[in-house]
Amino acid sequence: MTEATRVAVIGTGNMGGAMVGRLRAAGFPVTAWNRTRERADDVAARSGATVAGTPREATGTSDVVIVSLSNDEADLAAHEGRDGIVAGLRRGTVVVDTSTIDPRTTLRLAEMVRGAGGVHVDCPVSGSVSSVEAGTLTALAAGDAGDVDRVRPVLEHLSGKIFHIGPTGTGATMKVAINTLLIAINQGLSEAYVLAEAAGIDRGTAYDVFEAGATGAPFLKYKRGVFEHPDDTPVAFTLGLVNKDADLVLALAERVGVPVTQAQANKAAIAAALDDGYAERDISTMAKHLRELRSRSSRG
Repeated sequence: MTEATRVAVIGTGNMGGAMVGRLRAAGFPVTAWNRTRERADDVAARSGATVAGTPREATGTSDVVIVSLSNDEADLAAHEGRDGIVAGLRRGTVVVDTSTIDPRTTLRLAEMVRGAGGVHVDCPVSGSVSSVEAGTLTALAAGDAGDVDRVRPVLEHLSGKIFHIGPTGTGATMKVAINTLLIAINQGLSEAYVLAEAAGIDRGTAYDVFEAGATGAPFLKYKRGVFEHPDDTPVAFTLGLVNKDADLVLALAERVGVPVTQAQANKAAIAAALDDGYAERDISTMAKHLRELRSRSSRG
């Protein structure tokens, strides 16, 4: 595959929309579809992509179909039916599913795609919108090694590292494991940040130390802006989606019999923030929620 490879992006939310922009900048012809047409139109206006009316239409004119949807239900809905991805597949079309979904759903979707003559690559990604824009995502590709190699020329424009995890379903499983750690890092950073601040340490100084020391994971570097200015920075990863991912973590842990007490505590903290109206806020605003809880406690 070359830069003449025709790409469809199914789902133009924060991540999918950024993928459209990145691929168009690299010269790929891109057709975009989104359930809310206006969002796809906005992305197309900025990038020069074409907008399709249905997933079937987008798929039928493309060599590679990148799926970036919010949950299992949306992913299944985009694949199924007379206007779905599967209905538009030509033999050999590669579907690269980057969505964060249950591994069991991934296996189901792969069977549907392959049954229609398509090729399926289970390929969630780790990183944020800024990672897409910089081409530094980590791709967790799973499926046949030859199929993964077929789409490397496309994935390399989005990803700094491409791992072949194993057979179909292991990419989705690895993403759940990664998000177990990511949610824990975010919660730990939020608590440490507010703790230092409440004890009289300057916020900027505290973050400098967190970022420079043993705790300086890439997450801290690309989320600094939202931690320091929670009300003035675009949302990259909503707490509503974080909550969905936390449920995936707990479901997988239950299936494989692993006790995940920290994940359970993190889920409870996220649920409390959702109860306080934080569903559409960025994951980093858990720190702001902690400040609000502290303020309520001091008033009480």
